[in-house]
Amino acid sequence: MKDEAPGATKPPRVPAPLGALAARLPTLPHSVALSVALNLALGRILPRGSLELLAGKRVRIRATDAGLAAQVRYDGHRFWPEPASGTVDVTLSAAAHDYWLLATRREDADTLFFARRLVMEGDTDLGLTVKNTLDAVDWPRLEAADLLPHRALPLIARLAAPRDRS
Repeated sequence: MKDEAPGATKPPRVPAPLGALAARLPTLPHSVALSVALNLALGRILPRGSLELLAGKRVRIRATDAGLAAQVRYDGHRFWPEPASGTVDVTLSAAAHDYWLLATRREDADTLFFARRLVMEGDTDLGLTVKNTLDAVDWPRLEAADLLPHRALPLIARLAAPRDRS
């Protein structure tokens, strides 16, 4: 274990019993929530042009301490939730607090990556694209009004509708 600097505080972690309990939950609700959030961000804070390498790829995002995971696929137009049983092209793993730091711009993806707090597994090029996209997102531009039910519910309904997987 690495020696920590005097006075350094450890980042907050989800308590292990809570993480173990959350790990037993199905992943589909988390995948739907992540898909909705990403789709609401598309074109506004998440530039479509930077997502070309993601087309047809499956990405898993894991909050290691929280026992949560979400899997999504980008079809070139929107993100879709993916079942947990499917294979993925890349997995990004970090503690829930580290994702919060990324979203609030208190930390950048490179810093977390080089500190081994953000880990990529799978297709390295794809992982770097996802990491760089996460780092480039202007999260504060996503207005709270976009998360209101009258905007999110139609998108959830479209994502839940049966679709052709070809």
